[in-house]
Amino acid sequence: MSSLLLNLDFGEPPPKKALEGNAKHRSFVKRRRLLERKGFLNKKNQPPSKAPKLHADPPKKGEAPKVDGAWQIPSLSRKKTGTPSAGAEQPLGKKTAVSWLTPAPSKKADAIAAQVDLLGEFQSALPKIKSHPTRPQKKGSQKNAAPNPAQAHSENKLSRAAQKAPSKMVAIDCEMVGTGPKGHVSSLARCSIVNYDGDVLYDEYILPPCRIVDYRTRWSGIRKQHMVNATPFKTARSQILKILAGKIVVGHAIHNDFKALQYFHPKSLTRDTSHIPLLNRKADFPENATMSLKRLTKKLLDRDIQVGKSGHSSVEDAQATMELYKLIEVEWEQHLAQNPPKD
Repeated sequence: MSSLLLNLDFGEPPPKKALEGNAKHRSFVKRRRLLERKGFLNKKNQPPSKAPKLHADPPKKGEAPKVDGAWQIPSLSRKKTGTPSAGAEQPLGKKTAVSWLTPAPSKKADAIAAQVDLLGEFQSALPKIKSHPTRPQKKGSQKNAAPNPAQAHSENKLSRAAQKAPSKMVAIDCEMVGTGPKGHVSSLARCSIVNYDGDVLYDEYILPPCRIVDYRTRWSGIRKQHMVNATPFKTARSQILKILAGKIVVGHAIHNDFKALQYFHPKSLTRDTSHIPLLNRKADFPENATMSLKRLTKKLLDRDIQVGKSGHSSVEDAQATMELYKLIEVEWEQHLAQNPPKD
């Protein structure tokens, strides 16, 4: 019977340096420690001094692998870059990866891994912002987005009139007394100016430069006692012209008022309610007729003015004139824009 020959090699185990990996792995470890000192990589708790066990139990589901008996939390960025951590065990079926058998990564991959680690830490520290969903527009809002052209045109006309009216439009009315031979010369004795809303801007009794012959109280409402503390004509005139300068002036038979003021206002800025055909048409009067302020106010505003024997009130007349003009303001301003008066 032949004997079996066994060729057994009882040589010495491989040197300790062999377990530490080849020269490329050692250079990788040096670079890693250099990056750790510079702060690009997190230092490990315990650097592996021994090779991992070849027959380590695979980690359970949801658990991280052990490194030298300590649990290590895997980095999500490592999975993206595909660079395994040194000394960590990763189960690959029945086989396990040994550190000194795994090829060392290149410098480029190591630098990318460091940048991804820093980016991941920065993004995790940022607060999460919830984006609000945009609300869909309703059908009704889409209809409102496209206004009617005729409505838009009328709104533009009204807006232009509104911009011009409050600060650039005033109404004036003056009361006169008789001076000169037999009192036939009309001289200014009272002047009232109101704004677009009817508020009084100016209302003063004015002393004519000539002696008053006829106070015309039945129409003017002026009496002798009103002239005691009246403002001299030159002073009052300068005050009035400052108010009228650059404004649209509304009045009824306004040429008489300007004549008493010894003043000429530009026609383009003058609105005389006694010569506006639209007012007469609204009141069912002949368009070319010159109607009195009293009749127009009664017909269109349903108000009685200039009643009684105490005389007219220039404030009341100025307010009525402004209200009459506002009835046809938009149409008349449009007419004047197409047919501007010549000064």
